[in-house]
Amino acid sequence: MEILALDPLYLIALFVIGIFTGILAGFFGVGGGALIVPLMILLGNDIKIAIGISIMQMIFSSLYGSYINYRQNNLDFKDGIYVGIGGLIGAAFSGIVVDRVPSSLLEGIFTLFILYSLVKFFKANAYGGESRLGNGAGAKLFLIGCGCVVGIFAISLGIGGGMMLAPLLAYYLGYSSKRIIPLSLFFIIFSSISGFTSLALHGYADFKQGIIVGLASLIGVRIGIWLLSKMDAKKHKYALLVMYCLVLSIMLKKILLD
Repeated sequence: MEILALDPLYLIALFVIGIFTGILAGFFGVGGGALIVPLMILLGNDIKIAIGISIMQMIFSSLYGSYINYRQNNLDFKDGIYVGIGGLIGAAFSGIVVDRVPSSLLEGIFTLFILYSLVKFFKANAYGGESRLGNGAGAKLFLIGCGCVVGIFAISLGIGGGMMLAPLLAYYLGYSSKRIIPLSLFFIIFSSISGFTSLALHGYADFKQGIIVGLASLIGVRIGIWLLSKMDAKKHKYALLVMYCLVLSIMLKKILLD
């Protein structure tokens, strides 16, 4: 399906989606794809095109958001590099996955991942705790492996990986809710660039819609980071759980109505 770029209502919808997902990126450390993908599907795009638009937007929001977090000394580069390398490797296979896996199956996998993340994050301590893997080589290998696995499946589902990465870092490594956000956003730089390259080579890139949503997300990500700085970690965790429930309900409705 090709959308006319001159349709003002459609352009407004893309701009609003971009701002809102940018806020989610800055506030929750996610790519925003968990919202963009179902919304772009509702606007008439195939899930594979929706995934390409989503990943392109993530390049904009993650780069700008990480720059802001770096300027504010909120980004831990050491952990970020480990998980980013894994994401770079894993996301390179996303185009192959999207090319060979049916859209209906991708939607089902996406919904299961959201449910899994909801359960894991619910069990995690918002203020952080003891690492279940220690703080040595085991934790570093976990960061690389986690980044690789999340990169493969997240980009294939049109999400940056933040929604999958956040509960893993909180549950297994004991990271606090607010410490995870800049790290997750930094990870998305690696996974989104690698994943978008792979998707574009397989013909799933809509540059026109992706650029519009991406530019609008720059406004939202600054708002999201500002909101994060004003919120307590426990309240932030509850807000994240609400987002998981919202996205899960959207996807379940889509699956049940098909």
